Amino acid sequence: MGQVAWKELCLSLFDYKTEKYVIAKNKKVGILYRAVQLFILAYIVGWVFMVKKGYQDVDTSIQSSVITKLKGVAFTNTSELSQKVWDVADYVIPSQVQTPTQFYAVLPSIPDALCYRDGDCASGEAVIAGNGVKTGRCLKAGANKSGTCEILAWCPVEKRGRPKLVVIFPTSNAENFTVYIKNSICFPRFHFCKTNVLETKDDTYLKTCRYGPEHPYCPIFLLGNLIHWKCASLPLKGGVIGIQISWNCDLDKAASQCNPQYSFSRLDSRLTEKSVSSGYNFRFAKYYRDAADVDFRTLIKAYGIRFDVIVNGKVMRAQWEAPRISQLCVLSVGLAL
Repeated sequence: MGQVAWKELCLSLFDYKTEKYVIAKNKKVGILYRAVQLFILAYIVGWVFMVKKGYQDVDTSIQSSVITKLKGVAFTNTSELSQKVWDVADYVIPSQVQTPTQFYAVLPSIPDALCYRDGDCASGEAVIAGNGVKTGRCLKAGANKSGTCEILAWCPVEKRGRPKLVVIFPTSNAENFTVYIKNSICFPRFHFCKTNVLETKDDTYLKTCRYGPEHPYCPIFLLGNLIHWKCASLPLKGGVIGIQISWNCDLDKAASQCNPQYSFSRLDSRLTEKSVSSGYNFRFAKYYRDAADVDFRTLIKAYGIRFDVIVNGKVMRAQWEAPRISQLCVLSVGLAL
């Protein structure tokens, strides 16, 4: 029996089999069967191919560079500043709260530097509230048991306070300033590169154009269109404005239809106007040396507007590769049966 069974098993490998079909003459079953087929066909053609572009390959590894420039001139005449002309330098690095003629000196009585002996004042240790470093000496007044560490720092210390609105932005004229934003992008996978500047030989184009529906490839924006001056805290505390540039392109279409899309928003606590974290400011210093070879500096705390340019995008292109076609065909046949 064992030999006969093995012989039949081996011979069965060479048998040819056909499938048997049963036809059910039932309208309800037939309608349900065709409805399922139609749904599957609509899903594959409508959703996978038409909506999701399932036949296309996608590249999101965008490479981008951004160049910005600000241009404009404004004039103010106030009791605080008298007559003042505002140009690009005054806007890019504004000067508001100044602490002039600082020099290296030893400062007694500094906050956050309480001490009882010299050992409490480690030499070279930084004191944030004192804007300097400890010298290693504990200074006491009279017979007091406690004192303050001696600090080596720039003095006088920084002036506190916030400048008046007119010192930060002359809002009546600043809205006519222009911001030049040049953006170049590349998608290395498809070797596709483009820029948001119109390709023209006309040297006067960038001097006269302004971004809008009639000039979508003009990279020059009016400052008043980017900033909502009605926001009360923006001229007073400064702020951070986000400029988002999106490139979403279908490379199966003409390259002229691949256009940048712009959106603008405020990023620094715009929903909490009274928050201590809202606004934007930074510090910088101007250094000089007098005839006696002594170093001085002017410390400046500047309030201003910062632009953060954020670039994102993706491109799609049909990639009719053999493995992908076979997979789609097998999927459609398998679902249809």
